[in-house]
Amino acid sequence: MIMSLMSKLLMSTVAATVTLSATTLPETKKLLRYVKKSVVKNPDVTVKGVKILEAKTHEKLPGWTILLTNMELEYQKKEIHAPETMFVKDGLITGHLIDLKTGNDYRDNIKPTVPENYYDDAHLLFGNKDAEHKVLIFSDPQCPFCQDVVPKIFKAAKENPTKIAVYYYHLPLLRLHPVSGPLTRIMHVAQHEGKMDVVEKLYSLKINHRETDMTKILAAVKSHAGYSITAAQVNAKEVVAAMKADEKAAGRMMVSGTPTIYIDGEWDKMRNGYEKLIK
Repeated sequence: MIMSLMSKLLMSTVAATVTLSATTLPETKKLLRYVKKSVVKNPDVTVKGVKILEAKTHEKLPGWTILLTNMELEYQKKEIHAPETMFVKDGLITGHLIDLKTGNDYRDNIKPTVPENYYDDAHLLFGNKDAEHKVLIFSDPQCPFCQDVVPKIFKAAKENPTKIAVYYYHLPLLRLHPVSGPLTRIMHVAQHEGKMDVVEKLYSLKINHRETDMTKILAAVKSHAGYSITAAQVNAKEVVAAMKADEKAAGRMMVSGTPTIYIDGEWDKMRNGYEKLIK
C-alpha cells in the first residue's frame, strides 16, 4: 500500500468557515477559495480548479454533506490532479471529521461510488459478465499487499463465475516499482489476447522491482509465464493510452494506494468482502 504522494504539497486544516447554502452544493468559487486558503499550503503549488466528483451522505453524520472532489493543481509546470474530501454543513466546511470515541477520521472511510461505465468488457478479467456481484480492483502486480490479496480474488471468481465478476484496472506504483510499468502493459496485452492466465501468473513473478531493461523483463516474463511478447507490442500507443485511461479512472475514484477494491460499487476497505460472496 502507498499513501497519497501529495503529502509534500498539501496540508489540510481541521476546520474553516465559508458561507454555504444548507440545501444546495457550495459554489465552485467558494470551494476554490477554501482550497487556496486552507488546503494547499505550498506557495509553489497553483490551484487551478476544484471539481466535485460526487456528493454523498452518511448515516452517522446527519446533516453533513460529503463532497468527494478533485483538485486541479500546477506544480513546476506540471498538472496534478489531487483528491480531497470535504464535509459541509450549515455554513461550515472541513477536511476532517473525527469520532472522539474511536479516533477514526471519516475521510478515511469514504470513497466515491463506482460509475456504471467502469464495468466494461475491456476490464472484465474473471467471472461472468452477468454474475451476481461485481468486484472492481485497482492493483500493481509488484505490490506485496496486492500479491497477497488479489490472486485470492482471482481464484474465487474463477471458481464461482456466476457469483463474482472481477473488473481489473492497472495502477503501477512507478516510484516504488519501476518494473511495474512494463509489466502492467504486458498484462494488458495478454488480457486483450484472452490470456487471462498470464495476468494471474505475473503476480508471482520474482524480479528486481527497479528493473527497467526491457529485454530482461520480457525474458523473465517468458520464463515465468511462458508468454512471448515484443517490446513494440508493450510500447504500442494504444497500450500506453489504455494505461493512462486506467490511471485517470483511479484518480476519479480517489484511489491513493493498492490494492483498492470495490464490491458492488462500494469501497471494500478490509479487502476481504469477496469471501462473504461465495459462502
